[in-house]
Amino acid sequence: MGCRERAPVTDLLRVVARDGALVPDPRRRLPGRGASLHPTPECLRTAERRRAFARALRLPGGGGAPVEVGPLRDHVLGAPPAAPGGSGARAGEHPRTTTAPAQTDPHPVGPHVESRTSSDEQAVKSPR
Repeated sequence: MGCRERAPVTDLLRVVARDGALVPDPRRRLPGRGASLHPTPECLRTAERRRAFARALRLPGGGGAPVEVGPLRDHVLGAPPAAPGGSGARAGEHPRTTTAPAQTDPHPVGPHVESRTSSDEQAVKSPR
């Protein structure tokens, strides 16, 4: 939507409008009309500059009505949502961060090699 380049849907971020704000829908499950864009700051800036969200989502007012881009911008830029009343850390303390343990995928991505069966070997040995 922003840069107008074609890409597989798995590479794009779906965006929906909720209560006048653009909300990212990475799981592609939220109801309503959605629009897709690359999850990069450049593509987001281009879409904002072109006023593409209102047109793509067919919001009332066409491209003239302002739409809140904050939640989408936070998602794309990786900024955590701001908590009301400050960061929650006391003066002189650093906010706590936690990291989840790395999990290995039982089905790694990549080509899968399957063993040959006896019927495959027979087909290879005797030409038709």
